[in-house]
Amino acid sequence: MFKYIKTAHMSCLQETNGGVLYLLPDIIIKICTLIPLVFLWKVVMSSGVDVGMTMDQMLTYTYVGALLSDMMVVKTAATGWLSEGVLMRLYGRPLSVIGQLIAQTIGGWIPMLLLFSLPMALISPVIGVSLLPASPWFIVSLLLCISLGFAIDVLFACLSIKLRNMSWLISRIRAAITAVLSGTVIPIRLLPLGLSEVMKYQPFACLGGASLSIFTGAGDPLEILRLQVIWNIILWPVALIVFKKSQEGMVSYGG
Repeated sequence: MFKYIKTAHMSCLQETNGGVLYLLPDIIIKICTLIPLVFLWKVVMSSGVDVGMTMDQMLTYTYVGALLSDMMVVKTAATGWLSEGVLMRLYGRPLSVIGQLIAQTIGGWIPMLLLFSLPMALISPVIGVSLLPASPWFIVSLLLCISLGFAIDVLFACLSIKLRNMSWLISRIRAAITAVLSGTVIPIRLLPLGLSEVMKYQPFACLGGASLSIFTGAGDPLEILRLQVIWNIILWPVALIVFKKSQEGMVSYGG
């Protein structure tokens, strides 16, 4: 376990190798995206539009989703491990490849959590957003969300191995799918034509949108947790089996 903690620590330091100012543009972009979005929802909700949530719930949903965006939809370095040489580095160490990916990813979250999420959480009362979770089950749901996110990420990484040299295309397709189906950008309940009742059972809906629904009190915690557990049980064995088979087709720089 210490080796993985050290790996996470090294990944955290890697993110700040260029200094804190190196991360400043990303932080500014996140702030300039979040604040207008909060006020946009205030205007929309004030006009009487029914979205199945109160204004406070909608604002909290949007705000928390932005603060924990990296955890809501997990993305590791695996998507570019063939074209960017990540593969050779991971296999050159006496550690589990997937374990390294998880440790590196979690370590990479820390700088942005400290420099963006924490300050924005502190000023949330000024903006008029409450960050008190409606249910303590949110913590369990978030952990299940992160776990499922890693499983889905491994499956997409295996797809990039299968298709080769198409990492960028897969990344774009993945971004579009998760943006719509995970509920992190637009809540699942806002989908038209009764799609919300159908789409909430697919695995992407058990990512960030599920945890945010518990946080805001807009969803049934037991039902959401049950679905998250089921998809974790289904997708993790599949991800491990597919990854094991995909290793035979890996080709990276250096052979």
